[in-house]
Amino acid sequence: MRNVDLTPLYRSFIGFDHLASLMDRAAHNGKQTSYPPYNIEALEQDKYQITMAVAGFTNDELHIESENNTLKVKGQKADKEDKTERKFIHQGIAERNFEQSFQLGDHVRVIGAELENGLLVISLEREIPEALKPRKIEIGRGKLLENES
Repeated sequence: MRNVDLTPLYRSFIGFDHLASLMDRAAHNGKQTSYPPYNIEALEQDKYQITMAVAGFTNDELHIESENNTLKVKGQKADKEDKTERKFIHQGIAERNFEQSFQLGDHVRVIGAELENGLLVISLEREIPEALKPRKIEIGRGKLLENES
């Protein structure tokens, strides 16, 4: 893999230094696995959905946590009280524990999650604060500052 030097960008952009750490984290994310399989969809301009195939897991065995722009989904199989040994002829359904992390953009928050038919669907939405939304500035003819004497 090629290394990318972002130094020229730092001369022009102020406050984007966290971008380098995000790119570095994405490039060196060796912990990430492809299990369980998942899809990420853009439903609308500011609405997203993550769908994960979690066959065999119940609501109690799945944990979703959002902290510091990171969404973590963990699946922890409960220890079964019935310790009878099962003999599989073919085992294609994985029942192993997992942890999957997703880096969220600024102002993206989780608005809900549902588990149905072995699919965990996590709904996300970007909520831009009013102070950061673009606003139209009217051009007036009067003075901007009036002297009160």
